[in-house]
Amino acid sequence: MKRRNKKWIQKAVEHPGRVREYLKRIYGGKAFTKNGDLRLVYIRKAIEDLKRRPPSKRPPGLLNALYLAVRLKRMSRKG
Repeated sequence: MKRRNKKWIQKAVEHPGRVREYLKRIYGGKAFTKNGDLRLVYIRKAIEDLKRRPPSKRPPGLLNALYLAVRLKRMSRKG
């Protein structure tokens, strides 16, 4: 049986804080709750904004990082 890495998510995220910084730069403080969590609505808005841009104008990997943020946000609600 293979041993699974307990810290798999740390290895999945190439640039920690990247999504947080992007949302803060684009939407300011309204993208965060009072305790500092990201609001799912603004993550989805950022995804739609990036999808409208041509692929050459998108920061590389940011769209994937936003999708991962949505997935992790949904996982935390289930648990």
